[in-house]
Amino acid sequence: MAQAKVQGLAARAAALRMLDAVLRRGETLDLAERSFAKGLTPSDRGLARAIAGESLRWLVDLDALIDSATKQVLPDDAKPRTVLRMMLAQVYRLDTPPHAAIATGLELLSGGPRRLAHGVFSALTKQDAALPEVPTLPAAVIARWGEKAARIAAALAEPPPLDLALADWIATARWAEELGGVSLAPGHVRLPRGTAVERLAGFDEGAWWVQDLAATIPARLLGKGEGRRVLDLCAAPGGKTLQLAAAGWQVTSFDKSLKRLDRLVENLERTGLSAEVVAADALTWEPARPYDAILLDAPCTATGTCRRHPDVLHRIGARQIEEMADLQAALLGRAQGWLAPGGTLVYATCSLEPEEGEAQVAGVDLEPLPIAPGELPAGLLPTTEGWLRTEPSMLADAGGLDGFFVARWRHPD
Repeated sequence: MAQAKVQGLAARAAALRMLDAVLRRGETLDLAERSFAKGLTPSDRGLARAIAGESLRWLVDLDALIDSATKQVLPDDAKPRTVLRMMLAQVYRLDTPPHAAIATGLELLSGGPRRLAHGVFSALTKQDAALPEVPTLPAAVIARWGEKAARIAAALAEPPPLDLALADWIATARWAEELGGVSLAPGHVRLPRGTAVERLAGFDEGAWWVQDLAATIPARLLGKGEGRRVLDLCAAPGGKTLQLAAAGWQVTSFDKSLKRLDRLVENLERTGLSAEVVAADALTWEPARPYDAILLDAPCTATGTCRRHPDVLHRIGARQIEEMADLQAALLGRAQGWLAPGGTLVYATCSLEPEEGEAQVAGVDLEPLPIAPGELPAGLLPTTEGWLRTEPSMLADAGGLDGFFVARWRHPD
């Protein structure tokens, strides 16, 4: 059977390559999708991402099912194991008919151990095997996260909803009604997952942009700009720059990656907002004069985004955490020297690792500016130290949110 004639095979082949890139080479799922889903139709690209994402979200449990149905040891990176993960993820998570999953899966193993894969898949589906209600996290992740691991795992059972950040907070109720969503804070609308963003009202006119609710909090903590100067350090892809510009700040949007800044510029053009865009290395760059405020949403392991990026559960370990923590400390050291007297510095990471959050606070030689409960979306509270620590399990009844650490300081007058 020619591959081109097998309906849906292109999406499965892309998903297989994406999983290989994540699990064997440590690439992000986003990067793998850009590389291997290029040229697919929007529906096939969405299917490839869904298959790869659900395979990663439930990887430990899918492997347990596979191992229960065969005495033959399949290496973790063996192609038959990965194809079986995909086939089972389709049946148990994406409601794909078994005959469709097996037809496309076996075709991916053309010339390989198709009989083994067919036998394992058939045995599991015939005995009504099932996944648990909550995905099992990898052992290394459980060891790292300790008692919070169970809470986070429960929040990963379903992919997250879609959050929109509004340019005009006054129009929050109108946009929530028009888009058929709910608002959890001024300037925020939440929609069900699977919504086609480009087809929504307000997209072309730039009335909003996609941004997780937790990711909007750091910029919210700077308040209204009233024409003052703010440095959005490590700004791409631009959500916080858009927030700050909409709030009346004179924004310098800074990032090392030209490619990521291209996307930021596109978002500025779509929304009609403005910012000075600078491409440079923050470890060597020097500003012409101090800023009234600095927002450092530092590069990090992004483990707090595990709801939408389950690849972080499998490719992040101690080495990556240590590397990111060193970079964050260096950036914080630079940023606090660029703050004008009386200015405000906000530091944030979308990481669940204390090395990238709480442990970074000791290196800041500024006056703490504690976060107040009234500055946060309803249902969230600051820590006793005046910081913010969010987890995917928070606001669970409303769909959860990403894991973030946020702290704030003021430069003495």
